[in-house]
Amino acid sequence: MFVDIAKVKVKAGDGGNGAVSFHREKYVAAGGPDGGDGGRGGNVVFQVDKNLSTLADFRYKRKYIAENGQNGAGKRCSGRGAPDLVIRVPQGTLVRDLESGRLLADLSTDEPQIIARGGNGGWGNAHFATPTRQVPRFAKPGQPGEAFDVQLELKLLADVGLVGFPNVGKSTLVSVVSEAKPNIANYHFTTITPVLGVVFLGEGQSFVMADIPGLIEGAGEGAGLGHQFLRHVERCRLLVHIVDVAGSEGRDPKEDFETINRELKKFNGELSERPMLVAGNKCDLATEEQIEEFRRFVEEQGYEFFPIMAAIRYGVDPLLKRIQEKLSQLPPVIRFEPDPVPLLEITPEQAEKFTVTNQDGVFVVEGEWLLQLLRSVNFDDYESLQYFQRVLISSGVIDALREAGAEEGDTVSMYDLEFDFVE
Repeated sequence: MFVDIAKVKVKAGDGGNGAVSFHREKYVAAGGPDGGDGGRGGNVVFQVDKNLSTLADFRYKRKYIAENGQNGAGKRCSGRGAPDLVIRVPQGTLVRDLESGRLLADLSTDEPQIIARGGNGGWGNAHFATPTRQVPRFAKPGQPGEAFDVQLELKLLADVGLVGFPNVGKSTLVSVVSEAKPNIANYHFTTITPVLGVVFLGEGQSFVMADIPGLIEGAGEGAGLGHQFLRHVERCRLLVHIVDVAGSEGRDPKEDFETINRELKKFNGELSERPMLVAGNKCDLATEEQIEEFRRFVEEQGYEFFPIMAAIRYGVDPLLKRIQEKLSQLPPVIRFEPDPVPLLEITPEQAEKFTVTNQDGVFVVEGEWLLQLLRSVNFDDYESLQYFQRVLISSGVIDALREAGAEEGDTVSMYDLEFDFVE
């Protein structure tokens, strides 16, 4: 079964807790703190597997949870970091946050993408030892791993997409120019799943052609299986519109051509501007007058026209040659850029939910929204750092630190971030 939409839950591993421990050894007095740090939780990583062509596996397994990091131990032993959980998907899969709709990754290349990051391990008490704080009796817990409900959406990667009404000869064309073997029969919707075929024109000259199942009027609004198939056209660099130029099923070729173009535009306005060639198939069933009339109609709209008989490969080679020429002038297959992480908006109710505690001279600030804030801030970027400072002031964290007794130069600890308090 061809499945190109799936919804799953992913959860990265939590970090291990830091240890509170003191060195104990015969004849060694006041050995000092030796609690180790916790291990990092495993990431959830998506990786392209070119042997996969569908998201069907995700119909049966909906939850993917990475391992947690191990806790720290005495003798400065750090906990083991958890391995990453690798989820394999077909090439061309988009990963979106289901709640916000934000694009997290486009799995178009072999490069693995981290979707949910594992939590950092907590620091052990050995980490907090200083000349003035020699006996720290506290450690930090591990941070929770990120969790998302995500939608996986497969958009095939192809250079050329064949579009047109059902039963106009798209599958026949793919079958004669490539090794692909789509189902071919004389009835509508013989092809019910997109089919990819690699077309070789000589050494170093090849492209991927996609046979998109037949569209009908209303496909742009989802009629038939419109949306399911139209999404696979979005990445194509070039469209080849195949029309039954003979009108062998009682339809007008001109109306067919205009109808499909309208549906492409309704689904995605950019598709109507995508480079397109027009192939008039079934010329053996048409009169010379019909072919020439349709040629004039197409060329008046600025498109190149190629009369073909796909079943016997008549006129196909000039079409393939022109496709290769057009592709050499076009940019690569479209790849979507992930959306940036939005700045965290703190509500007044959220801002009140944090705690400040003084642990042996270290002012520890904790709160669920603070953890989300830290994940959204790039501390190497000046503007992002300024945003972080503004949130601490507006949420009352700075005032709470003053009330807790923090003074200039005191250490403030916020999960895995430590900084000096500045008035």
